[in-house]
Amino acid sequence: MELKGTFTALITPFTEDNEVDYKGLRKNIKRQLENGINGLVVLGTTAETPTLSTEERDNIVKIAIEEAKGKVPVVVGTGTNSTETTIKSTTKAEKYGADAVLVVAPYYNKPPQNGLYSHFKKIADSVNIPIILYNVQSRTGVNIEPETVLKLAKHPNIIGIKDASGDLRKSAMVITAVKRENVDFSVVSGDDITAVSLMAIGAKGIVSVVSNIAPKTIVTMTNFALDGRFDEAQDLYSEIFPLLTASFIETNPIPIKEAMSMIDLPAGKVRLPLAELKEENRETLLKTVNRLKKYLR
Repeated sequence: MELKGTFTALITPFTEDNEVDYKGLRKNIKRQLENGINGLVVLGTTAETPTLSTEERDNIVKIAIEEAKGKVPVVVGTGTNSTETTIKSTTKAEKYGADAVLVVAPYYNKPPQNGLYSHFKKIADSVNIPIILYNVQSRTGVNIEPETVLKLAKHPNIIGIKDASGDLRKSAMVITAVKRENVDFSVVSGDDITAVSLMAIGAKGIVSVVSNIAPKTIVTMTNFALDGRFDEAQDLYSEIFPLLTASFIETNPIPIKEAMSMIDLPAGKVRLPLAELKEENRETLLKTVNRLKKYLR
């Protein structure tokens, strides 16, 4: 598959009884497809994956693949802090028919760079499904350094990286290195705030949180940037910037689920140990949502 364009990191909607809202999930996916999204990511950070049971995870993957029906690729988050567990989860996703998997750097363990390399290489050697690396030091406590990324980029089964490092200098090092060495490897932004900046230096798109509530708008902004129409991309970015910042006013996905509920999209509350949005932040978010409603499509 080609890792390019706008991929939505889907939330997991819950019912009032704190069960997975599978009907709501289908509704959200249909809305994404209708608004031109290029791909779907399930069981990522935004999905509250650590709080999901094995059965719930399996059902979510099956529903996403069924609803996408080959229209767009489905990427499944399978990364854990155990290499063997990640291989098993990745093998299962491949069996279900996912198009690729998203494998986060091991969290809590804080492996050194040679450990990270061996971890990802062993996974890539053990499966046939394409692998996308996921670098998000704020969540994992460890950064996949550019030199390690470049070594992994040369593996035929590793097709790209979701870069949520927040370090544009290191992101640029990866982007320029793979281009210089003519490696078939895509860098996509993992952060709505830095997406346009990353695409300006060669990133191929975004795995977006905000596209849960504003898929068409994020797709339009991304396409402007990928087409080299950066003035238009920047203009749209400036218009929706308050939404981008408000969507991360607290830990993701607390704000985005609250924002979706504000416009009657299936979302529900977050599961513990996450907690409801603070009231003062909810007021800020509500004002932003009401002011920018024309972009929430």
